[in-house]
Amino acid sequence: MAPRRLLLVGEGNFSFAAALNETLDPKTTRLVATCVQRPTDLARDPVAGENLQRLRRRGAEVRFGVDCTHLADAFELHERKFDRIYFNFPHCGRKAGVAKNRELLAKFFRSCADVLAEAGEVHVALCRGQGGTPADNPRREWHNSWQVVAMAALGGLILSDVHPFNHEAIPGYKCTGYRSQDKTFHTEGALNHIFTRSLSFECLQPRIFRVRLGDQWFSFSEPEALVGKLNRGFLEAPSCHPIKTINEKILAELGKAFPLKRMKCSFPLLLQSSTSVLPSWNCDILSAAFWINLHEYNSDSESLTNGTTQDIEFLMPFSEPSLPSGPERDEEEAQVGISPDAKACLRPSLLVHVQDVIQAPDFLPGSLYILSGPVFRKCLILPFTMPAFHETLLILGFNQTLKDGHLQSLLDHLKHILDGLLTQILLEGSGLSSSVEFVLQPNEKDYTISVTSHNFDLHDVKDLIIGSVITSTISIMNKDQGFVFVSMNLDLLAMLVWGICDWRMLWTFDNRFQKNFVPGRIEPFKNFSLYPPCYSHDISFWLDEKKGFDELEFHTVAREVSQDTVISIQFLSHFQHPETGQVSLCYRLVYQTCDKALSQQQAASMQSQLRKEVEQRLHVTPR
Repeated sequence: MAPRRLLLVGEGNFSFAAALNETLDPKTTRLVATCVQRPTDLARDPVAGENLQRLRRRGAEVRFGVDCTHLADAFELHERKFDRIYFNFPHCGRKAGVAKNRELLAKFFRSCADVLAEAGEVHVALCRGQGGTPADNPRREWHNSWQVVAMAALGGLILSDVHPFNHEAIPGYKCTGYRSQDKTFHTEGALNHIFTRSLSFECLQPRIFRVRLGDQWFSFSEPEALVGKLNRGFLEAPSCHPIKTINEKILAELGKAFPLKRMKCSFPLLLQSSTSVLPSWNCDILSAAFWINLHEYNSDSESLTNGTTQDIEFLMPFSEPSLPSGPERDEEEAQVGISPDAKACLRPSLLVHVQDVIQAPDFLPGSLYILSGPVFRKCLILPFTMPAFHETLLILGFNQTLKDGHLQSLLDHLKHILDGLLTQILLEGSGLSSSVEFVLQPNEKDYTISVTSHNFDLHDVKDLIIGSVITSTISIMNKDQGFVFVSMNLDLLAMLVWGICDWRMLWTFDNRFQKNFVPGRIEPFKNFSLYPPCYSHDISFWLDEKKGFDELEFHTVAREVSQDTVISIQFLSHFQHPETGQVSLCYRLVYQTCDKALSQQQAASMQSQLRKEVEQRLHVTPR
């Protein structure tokens, strides 16, 4: 195994490098200490001379005249890829303001990207308040800080940890001023910021799916608002994802009280023909569905996808998809059953499968039927609404005369299970708690499943709705038979149980997320991207009174263009021109990521693209 390689930049008198080097095993770690000065600049400093001797005696490498903003120039290609880079108390010198020091940090972080190993770390120590993060005490105003996390984003880095910088723990370390001037500075309250690489936005592009329907192959492109969210397999057997863990724990407990029948879910694709036969109480959930066009697949299109095509076997455990034959379809199409350019939607809820389950010949009242799978629906951009999530659906049939007993038994068991899960990570004696409540709806038949949680930041939300209970449906085959359907959002449950504050984190491709979770155990989630900066941008536009304005579509376009980095859209104002009567709307968008480095320039570019997209797709005129 190759030894670890550490790089120290901006050293003054080399006291930190010498002290650190003496704690390392030269057989497993190689240290390279650098400074911007020339050897002659340090010749009169006896402390520096002594430290240089200590370094060389222990085999460390020392380099002079190294500019930390151009590190690639200082090292040959084979010498790069450092596992850790240290920069303690960077400063432009003299009375340089925050803008100059931000510029120094930005250039340094960009330079680090050229010499940092893939899993490497960048350690930057800053004096109290300079970083501008919530970890600083006291915290400076954002405009008066060095904005260290935003500067790191320019180099594709995220803040993964921060802790106090304790210079007393490093024997012999003496802080010196700019270019080794014999001036010390205060390190009380200083913080060490640890940065790591983040995934890039460029790696997420819409994929092409090839799906088999009957004897035919069709292709479709992943909706841009759902890039990276189709066919992830979080609930499949090899997965250790928290969504699977929470689902298995719920079902294991339910299995102790009810005979369970778990059913395999198909790929979440619904043909337009199959949606036309949904019961009326189910049709409204299709209003926010993502509709896609299926195209008959041909091998020529495969070369255009650059190897990103994914094959899917379309399994329908219930009814087979088909289009009704008609005069406009030729005999060959009628035999196959699916038109060459069929329209379909991504399943907005597992409730669309209910009718197939309860009308199956082998359906057994008293058994608890389980369906679990991903669902997709357009929604407004809010903290706890998501366009993609995993749903578990419980279906219980019973004789109407026994309805109250069956319903109460199911609700009691669910409350006990959910309360138990939501209190697993609470500290003993903390006095905190989470409680689940079934809230009766105005029709006095159905319920919402509400959670009041004190161990999770719910922002402005007092109670979080994680599911629903539907009891108002009557069997169309047997009026003496009743049903209860329980739908639960597994993503929200996982967030509450593990303390994951952002739903987007559940969908990250960053491998560090999965490393938080040990099979069979529930422990608090440790975030690997801390204090990501926010960037606000306003947009205003004139409406076309003939076309109208669809706010849901506006939010969906914002998701697409920003690659899910818009976390808030706030309506600011409505203006009507006194002469023309034309109406203008103004909104404020807030950009922030949870797992990637997002720079101010990237957010501005996304906002510029959004202006173009809303003009083209929503028929508005940006102001």
